[in-house]
Amino acid sequence: MGLPQDKVAIITGASSGIGRAAALLFSAEGAAVVLNARGESALEEVAARIRDQGGKARAVAGDASQPETHRRLVSEAVEEFGGLDIAFNNVGATGPIAPLADIAFADWQTTIAANLHSAFLGSVHQIPAMLERKGGAIIFTCSFVGTSAGLPGMAAYAAAKAGLMGLVKGIAADYGDKGIRANALLPGGVDTPMAGDSAQKEWAAGLHAMKRIARPEEIASAALFLASSMASFVTGSALFADGGNAAVK
Repeated sequence: MGLPQDKVAIITGASSGIGRAAALLFSAEGAAVVLNARGESALEEVAARIRDQGGKARAVAGDASQPETHRRLVSEAVEEFGGLDIAFNNVGATGPIAPLADIAFADWQTTIAANLHSAFLGSVHQIPAMLERKGGAIIFTCSFVGTSAGLPGMAAYAAAKAGLMGLVKGIAADYGDKGIRANALLPGGVDTPMAGDSAQKEWAAGLHAMKRIARPEEIASAALFLASSMASFVTGSALFADGGNAAVK
C-alpha cells in the first residue's frame, strides 16, 4: 500500500494521537510530510524523528482554524517538496461537554471552528495546489458522533462532524472529474489524549463490537488506504474504522 516516493502530504493535528501515527506511517511509506499542530515543541519532535529515520518532514506550528496556517502549510509543501498530493485534515476538538442549552455561543463557535472551519480552510488552500498536480486525495477525520449516533453533552461536536460529511460530498461533486478524491475517516474510540482517563476509555470500549478502543496506528493505516492508489475509485465516502461501533448501536 506504499505511497510513491514523490508524494507530498499535509497532516494536521500531527503532534500526538492519530496525526502523529499518520505522520510516521506516511513517511515510512515514502511520502514527504508537512506537519501541523499548535504545540511547536511536540510537533518538531515528530518532524525530527522522521528526518532522523531518513524521511522528509517540515513542521508548521499554528492554529488550523486560521486561514494563514493553511496558507503556510501549502506554501511549505510546494516550496520545499514541489507540490501537494495528499491532505489528512485530522485536527479537531470535542469542546465543552454539556447539554445543548447550556453551551455558550462562544464555546459553540470554538468547537465548530476547530472541527469544521479548519477542514474548510484546509480544503480551500489545498485544492488549488492539488489541481496543479492534476489530482490528489483529501481525508478528513470525522466521527461516529453526529453521523451514526448522538452522545449526551456532545451536540456541538456532533454538528461539526456531521457538517464534515456534507463537505466531503461537496468536494467529491466539485472536483471528482479533476482527479481530486475526498473521503471521511470515522474512528470509534481511540487511545489518544482526547479519550480521557482509564474509566472513560473502558466505557468507550464497551460501545464497540470488538470491546476495545483502537490504537492510533490502526486509524493511521485506514487513512493511508484512503490516501493511496488502492482507493483510486473511492470518493465522497465515509470509512468506518470503529471496531463495529456503528454496527451495534
